[in-house]
Amino acid sequence: MVSRGYRSKTRKLFSKNPRKRGLPPLGRLLYEYKLGSKVVIVIDPSAHKGMPHRRFYGKTGVVVERRGRAYCIAIEVGGKTKKVIARPEHIRPYSPVEDLR
Repeated sequence: MVSRGYRSKTRKLFSKNPRKRGLPPLGRLLYEYKLGSKVVIVIDPSAHKGMPHRRFYGKTGVVVERRGRAYCIAIEVGGKTKKVIARPEHIRPYSPVEDLR
């Protein structure tokens, strides 16, 4: 019997460097994303609420709407547009040259 939960195969992907452990900085939580701005999904494993699925890690999308504290992000995956709902802990503003870790 093999477990296939929502966070399966994420041991390495969702692990943090020892110096980066703990809660994220407040600036990342309080940043206001405008509609139409490009964002990158970088999942923070220390925050469980509003965490998108691991298949969207590192993907770039556009903010489409705001839902409460979370943002709805449109992502092109395989020729289709997917909508991902993620809280601000798990998204960052897009910059062309960025280290995801």
